[in-house]
Amino acid sequence: MIVSARSVACICVVIGRMRLRVPGRSRDESAPDSTGGPSLEPGAHTTTAPAPTEGRGPKLQRSMRSLAIYSAQFLLIAAAVVVLFWVLGKLWSILLPIVLGLLIATVLWPTTRFLRKHRWPPALAASVVLLVAVAIFVGIIAGIAPSVADQVTELSDSATTALQDVQEWLQGPPFNFGEDQIGSAVDSVINSIQDNAQNIAGYALTGVSVVGNSLLNLVLALVLVFFFLKDGPRFVPWLSAQTGPRAARHVAALSYKSWDTLSEFIRQQALVGFIDAFFIGIGLWILGVPLVIPLAVLTFFGGFIPIIGAVVAGAFAVLIALVSNGFTTALIVLGIVLLVQQIEGNVLQPIIQGRGFNLHAGVVILAVTAGSSLAGIIGAFLSVPIAALIAVIYRYVRDELDGRSPELAPDGTQAKLEGDVSGAEVVREQVTTPSDRPETPPDSDPPR
Repeated sequence: MIVSARSVACICVVIGRMRLRVPGRSRDESAPDSTGGPSLEPGAHTTTAPAPTEGRGPKLQRSMRSLAIYSAQFLLIAAAVVVLFWVLGKLWSILLPIVLGLLIATVLWPTTRFLRKHRWPPALAASVVLLVAVAIFVGIIAGIAPSVADQVTELSDSATTALQDVQEWLQGPPFNFGEDQIGSAVDSVINSIQDNAQNIAGYALTGVSVVGNSLLNLVLALVLVFFFLKDGPRFVPWLSAQTGPRAARHVAALSYKSWDTLSEFIRQQALVGFIDAFFIGIGLWILGVPLVIPLAVLTFFGGFIPIIGAVVAGAFAVLIALVSNGFTTALIVLGIVLLVQQIEGNVLQPIIQGRGFNLHAGVVILAVTAGSSLAGIIGAFLSVPIAALIAVIYRYVRDELDGRSPELAPDGTQAKLEGDVSGAEVVREQVTTPSDRPETPPDSDPPR
């Protein structure tokens, strides 16, 4: 076919204007943009993050400023807490007799108040109650000591027999230890004790010093108990008079709440400890376990250290039953201890304590652990009432900030300080009727 030059030229122009399509690319990808470069597919270089607004920078600056202020406040509070604990540690030898005296005074105050209401002089009532309490305590110790002394020898013989049984058990299957191996282990223990005899003597001297300091603190606490019982009603007016008129009612209300909390703790734990000691003691007596009375007394005093005290006292009872009566009796004692503690914890305590301190079991365990690590047995004993007092103060401040008037009693009265330069007294002032009182939240203690 003969094609003219004009036709060839027209075909070339048309081909030049055509866009060649590459497989896998859209029509517009090869099209030049207005700047002469390749055009971009919509969304190819975008992100899902939102674009910044004009107010983001100032808001970030304000947030960082607030964070810096809060951090500085936290550091100041932490430093203040460290300094407070340091001061308390330095003054612990003075504070310990005061705290012990307050706890003992809460036990003896109801009897002292009864005598004072029957026109006994305050000094005479305090002296008689304190002397009778000391005589009862000394009588209990004197009554327990002979039985302990008589049964310790039998218990040591039982322990020796138990060690021989353990040795025979180790020599048999599945351990099959030889007598030489056991003897070498015992010799190594003896050599270790002999090598550390000097340190052990130092520990013994330290223990004697601790006992001496404890007796001194106890005597000082008993002296303070006498003054607390004799002049106790004067302390709240004196303490309230050291503050301003507006703060006086809060100081008086918190003082009364703290005293009620300590009294309630002692009464509740004494009753719970007595119930535990009674039933566990009966079980030990039926099973013929030695040292029944000392173990019952230990269980009673262990009740003043919630959760931890009961576990330690029960462990002692099981250990002595194991050494003296064998494995079967120890298992029975363990069952009795667990049964009594479960009944006490799930049935008796909710009935006896009611709402109580509203302290979670985890808080109690942490408080006892912290107290024992800081001050030993005394710290474990004081940790729960101190935690309860801290909870009372916290709830009081919280209710005051929320406008619930925690200083008001259930009868609508509040403490008021009255007096002049000659003296001051705390009186009850009627503020509202009981029905007009602000409601107390469920998780706080009812004002007293």
